[in-house]
Amino acid sequence: MRNHESTVESPGLRRSSRPHAQPRSAILSVGTRVAIASLLLPRSAFAVVDPHLEDKIADVIVWVVLVAAPVIAIGVFLLVHILPEKIAEKRHHPQLDAIKTLCLLSLFFGGLLWPLAWLWAYTKPVLHKMAYGTDTSEAHEPTELVTTAARPVESAVSTPITVEPAMAAVRASDRDSEIRRLRQRLLELETKATSGPST
Repeated sequence: MRNHESTVESPGLRRSSRPHAQPRSAILSVGTRVAIASLLLPRSAFAVVDPHLEDKIADVIVWVVLVAAPVIAIGVFLLVHILPEKIAEKRHHPQLDAIKTLCLLSLFFGGLLWPLAWLWAYTKPVLHKMAYGTDTSEAHEPTELVTTAARPVESAVSTPITVEPAMAAVRASDRDSEIRRLRQRLLELETKATSGPST
């Protein structure tokens, strides 16, 4: 291609009529110049670094691929496999032990049972709620007796006394009254059963 701009020629100098025109050599970018220079340099010019550097880099890559990657992969695999357990624990799922067992079995079956454990951890236990009246496990619910038992209570004489003996007595009386109530209900049911159907 030819440049169709008007040029003024003088001996030994060719100038463009544009006011800020640069010569063609300045148009080449720095990257192009570096690429051309690297192609023209002899191969021995690149041997400035240690000649065994490639072997060292390859050794590091081998150790990472053969040792570190499997350890990381196994760790991530195990962390993902205990997610249903953690979810069930957080949601106070009444079948937490069964979900834990399913997660353990899933490890032996190559993760095939893991989606079932995941779904089970997120389900609401409808049958458990029908049977026991709640959809959470009582084993996971915190009790206030444990938190208040260790706190000292100030008396009128300002000597600290602990609440633990008083709470133990309350628990024992509650337990005794519950047992009495259950025995009375049992006797009522037995008398109904032995008397037979009323006609």
